[in-house]
This record gives sequence, C-alpha cells and structure tokens, in this order.
Amino acid sequence: MSLLRSVRLAALLAALSAGTGGVIAVASGHRTVQPPGESMTEGSVLHVVAHPDDDLFFMNPDLSRSIRAGSKVTTAYLTSGESDGRNEAHGRHVKDPVRPADRASYAEARQNGIRGAYAQMATGDRTSPWERKSVPTAGGGFAEVDVLVAEPRISLVWLQLREARSIDGENPDSLRGLWNGKTAALGAQLTSGTPVEQSFSYTKEQVVRTVAGVLEQYKPTTIRLQDPTPGLWEESGRPVDHQDHMYGARFIQAATERYAKSADRPHFSVQNYSGYLNTSLPSTLDPHTAEEKVRYLKTYAWLDHQEWCGSPAGCGDRKTAARPAGYGWSQSIRYSRGDSTSWMAEGAAGRLWAFAVLDGRMAYWSRGGPRADWQGPELLPGTGMDPGATAVRLLDGRIAVFGTRTTLGAGPQDYSRSIVYALQSSPNGAFGPWRTLGTPETSDAAGTSAISGPSVAVDRTGRMTVYVRDAKRTLLARAQSAPNGPFGAWQALGGADLQGEPAIAIDAEGRHHVYAATSRTVLAWIQRTPGSPLEGPLPTSLPATTVPLSVSPEGEGVRLFFRRPGSGVVRTALATAGRPGLRLSPVTEAGGGAGYGAVGVAGPLLAGRGGNAGTISTAGMGGTGGTGGTGPLGGSGGSPVWSESRLLYAGAPAGVVEASGAASMAVLGLDADLHVTTTPPVASQSDAPRPRSRWLRAVRR
Repeated sequence: MSLLRSVRLAALLAALSAGTGGVIAVASGHRTVQPPGESMTEGSVLHVVAHPDDDLFFMNPDLSRSIRAGSKVTTAYLTSGESDGRNEAHGRHVKDPVRPADRASYAEARQNGIRGAYAQMATGDRTSPWERKSVPTAGGGFAEVDVLVAEPRISLVWLQLREARSIDGENPDSLRGLWNGKTAALGAQLTSGTPVEQSFSYTKEQVVRTVAGVLEQYKPTTIRLQDPTPGLWEESGRPVDHQDHMYGARFIQAATERYAKSADRPHFSVQNYSGYLNTSLPSTLDPHTAEEKVRYLKTYAWLDHQEWCGSPAGCGDRKTAARPAGYGWSQSIRYSRGDSTSWMAEGAAGRLWAFAVLDGRMAYWSRGGPRADWQGPELLPGTGMDPGATAVRLLDGRIAVFGTRTTLGAGPQDYSRSIVYALQSSPNGAFGPWRTLGTPETSDAAGTSAISGPSVAVDRTGRMTVYVRDAKRTLLARAQSAPNGPFGAWQALGGADLQGEPAIAIDAEGRHHVYAATSRTVLAWIQRTPGSPLEGPLPTSLPATTVPLSVSPEGEGVRLFFRRPGSGVVRTALATAGRPGLRLSPVTEAGGGAGYGAVGVAGPLLAGRGGNAGTISTAGMGGTGGTGGTGPLGGSGGSPVWSESRLLYAGAPAGVVEASGAASMAVLGLDADLHVTTTPPVASQSDAPRPRSRWLRAVRR
C-alpha cells in the first residue's frame, strides 16, 4: 500500500521529483551558477529519527545544509515523543508554571516546534504554512504528512508511535519491547492537533513495513539514521544512548534491507549519527555554525513564548527551553560509522579502485589509467553491509576490501556484527566471496555490538593485519600467519576510552604505526622494528581532537591529520619511531576552518568538509614527496589555501597518490554517486600555484 494517496500531495511530489532533484549549487548559503560539468549537490535525503528534536540535536548542520542546497529533504519521526505530557521548562534560568499532564497536547507542541524550525531553515520564516494530511501507511495504520507550502520539497512524516518514556528503563510498551518480543504490538500516541483520526497499533513486522513504505515513497539517495549500536557507558554499564534511538535505528536497518529489494528505486547510501555520546567528547563545530544550530533549537523550544502557531497546545517544546543547547549536543555532529578515509587504492597497472556501501551492499568503481573513464558502480554479492569500507593493495597487485556486516537475525538475540573481507582472484580480476573474521564481541545482549570499522595494514611480506576498536573502547588486532594464510586469534593491545576508528600507516622502514583518539588526546602503538610486536599504548602528548584521525607515510615517519575542537581547523603533526617510544613534531595548522569530520589525504592533497556550506573542500600543499618540505606543512609558502566546492557528501573523503605521481581524491555525494578530483604530479607544477581542484562526477550519466 502506498504511503500517500492524496492526489494533491502526490502531484506535488511528482512535480518535485521531475523538476528539481536538488540540482542547486551552494556557496556560503547562496544559490549560485555552477561551472559546466562540475559536481554540485543533488539527490534526495531522508532522515528517520526516534523523537522530534533528534534531527535538530544530532543531524544538524547536515540537515540545514541539505535544505539550503536545494535538496529534496524528508524527515520521518517514529514516535510522538510524548514523554510525561508536561510541556514545561524547569531549570536554573527558566521555570514555567506547573501544567497538568497531557501527552497528546505535549506531542502536538513538539510538532509545532519542529514545523517552525524547518520553516525557518527553508524560508527564514517560522510561520511559513504547511499542508497537513492523514494518509494510510504500508503497515496498515495512518501517518500525518506535512508539506511546506513555500518549499514543497520539504516534507515531515509523523508515524506517531508511543515512545519508551524512559532513557533506559524497562518498558514493554516501547520500540525496544517490540523489537525484543516483550510486547506483540505497539500502540499509537496521536497528537491533539493531528489530522489522523483513527488510532492503530503495529506489530514488529508492521513497523518495518511502514518505514519501508516511507522509503519507497520518497526514494532517497541518502538515508540518515541514528546509531543502532552505541555501546555502553563504562562507569555504569548502561547504553550510551536513549533506547528509542538505538532500537528505532534497528527498525530502520530492517526497513532499509527490505527497501533495497525494491526494483523501482535509485541507489542509496546510509549515514549513522552519534547521539548522547557527544556529551563526553570535544565539540566539533565552530562558534558560528554552533550558534546557527542553537538558533533553530530555540525556535523549536518556543523560547520567546510568542503565540505564533495558533495552537492551544503551544508552539514548541518547553522542556528544551531550559537547555536549548542540550548537553553539549548543539556544539557537535558526529558519524558513528563511515569515517574511514582508506576506501580507495591503486591496483595493478595503475588501475584505481574505490569502494562504498550502496543499497546495503559493497559497491566498487574502477578506472583503468590516468586518461581512462571510471566504470561502475558494481555491487558485490551479500547484504547487510554497514557504512564504510577499507581497501588495501597486496604485494601482487590484488585488492582486498574490508567492512562490517550486520545480521538482523530472526530474534533479538541473533542481532550481531562481524568483520568481513573480499579478495580479488587475480590482479584487477573479479572479487571472491566474503570471508568473515567474526567479532571480538561475544554477545549483543546489551546492545554492545559497537565495534569500529576495520583498519588494515599489509607488511613487507604480504601479511595483512586488521585493527579494530571494540565495544569496551580498547584496541585489538588479528593478523595472518603467512601471506595468503589464515588469520590468527584476536590479540588485545590495550588502551582505554578509544573513540572512532584506529588510523594506521607504515613508515619507510616498514614499521606499523597505529593511532587512536580518546576524549582527551591521542594514543599510539608502534613497532620498534618491522615485524616486531607493537609497543603501546604510548602517550603522544597531542591535544584533544574531534576524534577522526587520518595518517599517511612521510619521510622516515608518518603524518597525522585531525581537527581542532571548537573550530574545525585542520591540524597536523609528524610522528617518527624513536628509541625508545615516539617522537612528534610540534602541531601546526593547515587551515580549513569551520569544517568537521575526517580529512582525506593523498600526498600533497587534503580534502574535507569546510566553509559555511559544509561542502567538500580541498587544499594542495607544496614541497616534494607529499607533505615533506621546507615550510611548516611541507611547502615554502606556509599554510595552504582551501578551496570550497559545491558538493555535499556522505561519509569521509579518500585519496591515493598514483604511480604517475598524480593525487586523486574521491567522495560519495548525497546523490549516491562517486565524485572525484585529481591534481597532476607535484614535479610537473614546479613552483606555479596549484590550480583549484574541480570535483567531477566519476561516471558520466
């Protein structure tokens, strides 16, 4: 059954699909004319969250920037977020009169606040009107669908299920209880102002069918959801996130798996977002971006108490008014998966390979030589792949690709995650079947399948070693006993409070360097000699980072790239193996202010989110041999100048220095297409200024 049957609403959506696709260039928040052929933001973005405000707290500024870029943007809310039914703010600075509990009314007030915030993001006017309809769902119930009249590419879908009404307390009538079989059906919590008139309830299967129906209706190319496996707080052993966030995300995983089987849809990628974990980690956003994020939250919180919405329930969520910045949430945005910058590699005969997860399967693109055309995407067999990939070249030129795969299973105890990899049968040949390395986790009983994506190193003998952070936030490794041989057992390497994915590189002597961020610094593990056991964790004395690390070989050591908390400026330091321990150069800055997320490195070429628009930005650093040279960042002219593109993207950029000396970088756009940029070899440019990197679609349509 289609989600939408309203003729007028369907006409709006059809016109939108035919007429826009989000093909709008972005420059500092303004629509601009795009140079012919250059990549720009396209595609359709769908957010699915547990509660009204999860999108504003945990997915912004990605949300507002997608709206600003002209993309088709839809957000679906699984629950009504009715809580205790009291729309009041009690805090040091704000005290509202005590109100009687009214869950339907409070849920309506939250809806009003969300509509105001979205209207403000899209039009600048929170009072901009919406068209509101009750529509049947694929699960047999009803949903409210709101379309912004001034910008009909913006839609809100309210599924209006009951929330857990507790962060982690056991409540059978919840998404958690429904997922785990503690209740057979979860009822609706209708808002007092909704056009939905009939009450309903959903079984587990009906929730999956309903969300899959939303996906089938809006046909997103990027799906944004919360973290289904946030792990546990070490001090309490309780889940890091709200139970609705975690189990809601698992329902969405099941729905995307079903949606992937639909024939009439575009390719899509998935992005997971961290939630409450942001409280304990350094801020990722610069003051200007954080202030903008808080501005939308203040609208949602109805901070000014002006009766702008005409609803007796209230015009926003007064509980948020006591703390509109959340618990540090407004200062950060983090991806819980997909921060790897190592998903691109050069195989035999100069062929490039790039990998990303599309439709829940590992996809690859390839390019035969510097002047050849890119081909792809081709999808490897096997479903359930999580966002993110890591690719390495073996000594004979074959490529191995690694990732993690989630198995939903028939029952809640069967939910699990494992590390898998696929190898080419011959250089530049076909990929063989997926092989599994399992997981260092023994159970997901408490939702602890929170392993990171794998990082992989190939030593001089051809042996692969896989490094992973486990749910206890320590480092583990699993190595081949011989080239092309089996992998041994997991080895515990220690550490504590590790965040994100480990970053690895091999220096000129063949020694492994492994680095992992904590909430306060960076820890290191290094080999004193090639093939010797790793020593660590070693303190680096590096300052706190925003977590994602990138590392690449340079001279006798490796160079780390990371961002400064509270600004997004890219920082770098050169690490070399000492006797004993580790030597680090002073930290210098590579600019790129106002960015967040991982930084891709390809010799002299850097790439990452930057500028007020959050699009892919690049910088070329001078000097020969990558970032090594006479200046603080390898060039004679000091810090590089960053150039901003017109392309929003998912995940992290990846790059490689080709055998020809050219530096190539790739990102996965919100359109689920590969986009690339290439700079010629440094030597061919002499001392001439490096031209601005132009991002182009890898495969022409």
